[in-house]
Amino acid sequence: MNKKDCYYLGTITKKIGYQGDLNLFLDTDEPENYINLESILIERDGLLVPFFLTKAELHRNTHLKIHLKDVDEPERFIHRDVFLPLSTLPPLSGQRFYFHEIIGLPAIDENQNRIGEVSDVIDSQTQALCVIKNDEDKEILIPLIDEFIIAFNREKQYIQFQVPEGLLDIFL
Repeated sequence: MNKKDCYYLGTITKKIGYQGDLNLFLDTDEPENYINLESILIERDGLLVPFFLTKAELHRNTHLKIHLKDVDEPERFIHRDVFLPLSTLPPLSGQRFYFHEIIGLPAIDENQNRIGEVSDVIDSQTQALCVIKNDEDKEILIPLIDEFIIAFNREKQYIQFQVPEGLLDIFL
């Protein structure tokens, strides 16, 4: 499976106990959605390798205690990133969207003027930023916060922003 067809779920941070269980830190707002996982994809040397689970239970609110089936040395997976296929994401409706859904979409302002095309989303701990390349190939960063997003239209394929006065001037 290709990484572009998957989303980052979290990172295996440590071994738990002596039974071979691992702690999987979940980078999600809804960790309870993952307690019945049957398999995961673990990144190894740039490839995503599938592993079946014999256990996946909630541990400390944002962690899962997992056990990899038929793995003798689970500690070798510590500090490895874990992914799942995009097809496992629950569908969103209305103005809610996953970051991968807006990449490649045209971005327009409140007056229907084209800002550019969304090329990436930078998801930092403090603030997610929408990276937009304008027609002159300059990058514009707009915070992905509710106050700045007017509309996300799945059918017509665009995202519309209420851009604060002066923000675009910084990048242009």
